[in-house]
Amino acid sequence: MIKPPSRFAQRLPAIAMLAAVMAISGCQKDAETTSADDTQSTSTEATNSQASTASVAAETAASTDQQVKSSSLTILALGDSLTEGLGVDKDDNYPAQLEDRLQEMGYANAKVINSGLSGETSTGLVNRLDWVSQTKPDITILTIGANDAIRGIDVATIEANIRTAVKRLQDNGSVVILGGMSIYDNLGDDYVAAFSDIYPRVAKDMSVPLIPFFLEGVGGEAELNQADAIHPTKEGYTIIVNDNILPILEPKLNELKELKTTDTENTAETVQAETTKNTPNETT
Repeated sequence: MIKPPSRFAQRLPAIAMLAAVMAISGCQKDAETTSADDTQSTSTEATNSQASTASVAAETAASTDQQVKSSSLTILALGDSLTEGLGVDKDDNYPAQLEDRLQEMGYANAKVINSGLSGETSTGLVNRLDWVSQTKPDITILTIGANDAIRGIDVATIEANIRTAVKRLQDNGSVVILGGMSIYDNLGDDYVAAFSDIYPRVAKDMSVPLIPFFLEGVGGEAELNQADAIHPTKEGYTIIVNDNILPILEPKLNELKELKTTDTENTAETVQAETTKNTPNETT
C-alpha cells in the first residue's frame, strides 16, 4: 500500500524556493556593500590625494620663498656725505641700518654697499660710475646733487649728470631708486624751485621710483641732526630708512622676488622634465 506524501515532503518545493530567494538577496547585499565600500574608499583616496597635493604645493611655495629670500641681494648706496654718514659711527649710517633692517625682514644675504663720498658732486659721481658698477648691484639708491646746489652749479648740468648716472646704472642691470633733494632758499627762489624739480622730472622721464625728499621728517629737525644742522644723527638715519627708503624699496624687492621665484620654479620644472624623460618606463 502506497503511503501518501508527508506534510513535510509536500512543503519541500516551497522551502527550496525560499532558500534560493534568500541566497540571491544575500548576494545582492554583499555586492551593494562592496560597491559602497569601493566608492567610499575611492572618495577618501581622492580627498587624501587633494590634501596631499595642496600640502606639497604650500610647502613648495614656502620653500621657494625662503630660497629667494636666502639668495644674494646687493644694494648700492651711491651718493655724497648723506650716504656716507659723515659724523656718525659706521654702523649708524643709513646703508648699515638698511642692511640690518633687510636681514630682520628675512633677506639673510642682503648686502648694502656704502659708496657715499663726502663732498661728492654729480660730475664726480659720473666719473666714478665704472668703478662702482663693478659691484653688480641688483638695486642702486642714488642720492646726489646737494653739493652741486651749495656751489650754485647750473641746474641743467646737475640734471644732465643725474640722467647719465641713471642710464648707465640701468644699462649695467641695476634697478635705480632716485632720492629727491631740496635746498635752503639762500640761492634765490628760482634756483631752489628749479633744483627741486629735477628729481620728479627725471624719475618720470626715466621710469624710476622716487623718494620725494630723502630727508623728509629729518631735515630742519634739530634733535635729528648733528651740530652742522645738515647731517643726520643715528636717530635721523633710522627715520630715513624706515619712513623714506623702505616704502619705496619694498615694492622693488617684491618684484625681484617674483622674478627669482619664477626663475626658480622654471628651473625646477626643467629638472623634473629632464628626470622624467631620462627615466626608463617600467613594463608589466
